[in-house]
Amino acid sequence: MKFSVLGGGRWGTALSLHLGRLGHDVLVFERNEGVVELLNKGLHPYIEGITLKRVRASQDLKEVLSFSAYVIIALPVQAIDKVLREEDISGKVFISASKGLEVSTNRRVSQIIRDINPDAKVFCLSGPSFAAEVSKGLPTALVLAGNDLEEMERIRVAISSETFRVYLSQDLVGVELGGALKNVIAIACGISDGLGFGENARASLITRGLAEMVRIGVALGAKRETFYGLSGVGDLFLTASSSQSRNRSFGYMLGQGLSVEEALKALNQTVEGIHTVRAVYELSRKNNLHAPISLAVYRAVVEKVDPRQVALDLLRRPPQNPFESV
Repeated sequence: MKFSVLGGGRWGTALSLHLGRLGHDVLVFERNEGVVELLNKGLHPYIEGITLKRVRASQDLKEVLSFSAYVIIALPVQAIDKVLREEDISGKVFISASKGLEVSTNRRVSQIIRDINPDAKVFCLSGPSFAAEVSKGLPTALVLAGNDLEEMERIRVAISSETFRVYLSQDLVGVELGGALKNVIAIACGISDGLGFGENARASLITRGLAEMVRIGVALGAKRETFYGLSGVGDLFLTASSSQSRNRSFGYMLGQGLSVEEALKALNQTVEGIHTVRAVYELSRKNNLHAPISLAVYRAVVEKVDPRQVALDLLRRPPQNPFESV
């Protein structure tokens, strides 16, 4: 098969590399000229010693979109509408590999695409997956979500391998929200770790953070059980506990005393959680949802309240219910 990939960042490159290994032809859209040059030389732009086969890159969006009916989106969520708004995307099958919510509208990726073309076929590929490990061919399991089972099975067969296991879900809303909401909880865990609160605190944040994700997700139309699978608790655990996680690392730097601007400069990567937390804050207010961890992250990231004070305020807050519940 042929695949068009929008975004030559770490995740877009990892997916392109994986598809090329399976024998598919891939054309990547990327605006960074240096990255395009490296991809066209078969070189991995982010990891030395890894070569790519059957992968080419272009700065011409129209060329990339015309290359295949199957388009993988690996762009920052905030850029998707701007990139595709003026393009003819009729007849395309979109597979979103981007995680997050559009901050200005609170839209999921599938909603962004369908607002551009209501007839577009949109699927979501999500789950616990660091780009570097996929690039190295290490075992990974993901979820492909959508409503067209026949098309989903076709995609699953095309992209699966022994080290890239793909499960199916019909809960597109839940899988998209799981990939977005976990980034906010990961920032909270990073702040906690940066403050030196220990592993007990992190485990509590992950567990109560999952309850918060479920509460928000169900209110927005997701299925509760989706959050207990790969795209929910699986992705949350990975992102909230590993130093490879951009969102957790960002939070850690805040906990260590860096400002938001200093942490972003040090990382020099997209941190979707800082955008998603704004959307979660608005959605929680609009729907009258109890989301104390997300609110705490909002205070630290957006309102620039001292992270230690935010954490202490969260600890002092009495439980909404003395019994453990979602």
